[in-house]
Amino acid sequence: MSAQDYDSQLLESVSVRRRRLRDALLFGAQRQRRAVDERVGKVIAGMVIAAVLCAGCVGWSFVSNRLMGQNSPYSPGVSTPPNSPTSR
Repeated sequence: MSAQDYDSQLLESVSVRRRRLRDALLFGAQRQRRAVDERVGKVIAGMVIAAVLCAGCVGWSFVSNRLMGQNSPYSPGVSTPPNSPTSR
């Protein structure tokens, strides 16, 4: 085993030990609950991101529809073309 392998193994071991100590300090005997809480948080974060994306799509559709309506001379509610059957 080379010295570099030993060093990386030692650093990984220390990292794991620190994470376990931190988790034990923060969550105590409720380690299983922590895993459930993390999953619930991820699900809620995903739902929030999906809602923001949906709202952005609806907003973009609304704005682009309004802009296209302003550019068209025959958009509903603005005026009717001069040769249309409703203008006679």
